[in-house]
Amino acid sequence: MTTEVAASSDVDAVTAGAPESGTAEYENEPVPAHARRSLTSVAAVWLGFPMILTCAVFGGLVVYSLGFWRGMLAIALGNAVLTGYVGALSYLAGKTGKNFALTAIGTFGWQGYRAVSAFLATVVIGWFAFQTGLTGSVLAGSAGWDARWTALGAGICYVAVTLIGIRALSVIGLVAAPLYLLLGSVAIVLALRHSTLSDALEYSGGAGVTAMSMGAAVTLVVACFIDSGTMTADFTRWSRSGRQGFWASGAAFPLGNSVAMVIGGVIVALGAARSPATDGGNFLGALIDTGGWLVPVAIAFVFVNLGSVCTHCLYNGAVGWSQLTGHKMRPLAVLLGSVGVLLAVLGVWSQFEQWLTLLGVVVPPIGTVLILDQLVLPRFGFVARESAIRWEAFGAWAAGAAAALAAHLWAPQLSDALVAMVAAALVFLAARRVARKGERV
Repeated sequence: MTTEVAASSDVDAVTAGAPESGTAEYENEPVPAHARRSLTSVAAVWLGFPMILTCAVFGGLVVYSLGFWRGMLAIALGNAVLTGYVGALSYLAGKTGKNFALTAIGTFGWQGYRAVSAFLATVVIGWFAFQTGLTGSVLAGSAGWDARWTALGAGICYVAVTLIGIRALSVIGLVAAPLYLLLGSVAIVLALRHSTLSDALEYSGGAGVTAMSMGAAVTLVVACFIDSGTMTADFTRWSRSGRQGFWASGAAFPLGNSVAMVIGGVIVALGAARSPATDGGNFLGALIDTGGWLVPVAIAFVFVNLGSVCTHCLYNGAVGWSQLTGHKMRPLAVLLGSVGVLLAVLGVWSQFEQWLTLLGVVVPPIGTVLILDQLVLPRFGFVARESAIRWEAFGAWAAGAAAALAAHLWAPQLSDALVAMVAAALVFLAARRVARKGERV
């Protein structure tokens, strides 16, 4: 397996202006120097990914629980966590050119990485199925379309777009983000016909005794994109340097994700959400109810918007399983996409949300360990020996996940995601310190 990029796996910068490589996706090797893409191109991949209705729903749920100002604080805190977490992993990806699976080999071992990579690559396919099914469900409720046939047609289109590769993700990001901003702004303007900005700023929430804590709200913000955020290397490995990888991820965290959630929160605070307790800041119904030109535009928006997250998740999953199986991304995208579409059409997708969100809480320790092992500790002379399975990494992952689940059950006022990160970091640092002493003996 090739593990070098331009003679080194730690390339800090790649010469710009070199010819790109056409349709090659480099599933099983680092992206070579000549195939790296511009900052704008890679940033576009991330920009449209989080600007989706799902984030508007979550942003609305947070504001409905906490009120406007505390809700905005939770959104800001969650995005601050994602900015540092995804940014660090993106820096590493831009520096080495490696996708997530190749990166995980260094931390979890050349055999152990398979468990981590397979876990995340499967989770994101679950999200693909969920969002594909959601496409049919949303249009069934808003426009009266048949949910299953809509999900089937949408799923086939999403798979077809994914087959184009990283180039298609850039294009769909450049389309999805402006469209979200346009229609989100229109929804706010429509809401202001019956409310005022002062009403929104004074909104104190409507959840009452069922309101989530600040910690739970921060976890909800983080969990929304922690899976693909951990796998950011699949996108930002195309960057020409570590710094460009970091800035490219900034298009999503904090920019795109914050905007998407804030719009959903404002919709709820203005009283324009149909069912804020369950559907958060979903503003699609308000657009369709207005009629006229907004109806076809809103329907197109659903396909572009949810199609953005579906194609990104399917790309993540296909790249991950490509490295695990040694096959190319495109055939696996067809196979995995077919499974996801089938689950969406059968309606199984509706059972995914809760367990996928729970799995999202288990994911943060993985990225935390990667960041410490490959970015932080080497600066202090802690360089681990290669091995088949690095048990200290798995131990830290397990400890972080266990701590997060304990916090979820017995300390709901805390953020599960932050507890997971801190616990994993402490255990991994302690394990590496002990291992280093053993290596010196």
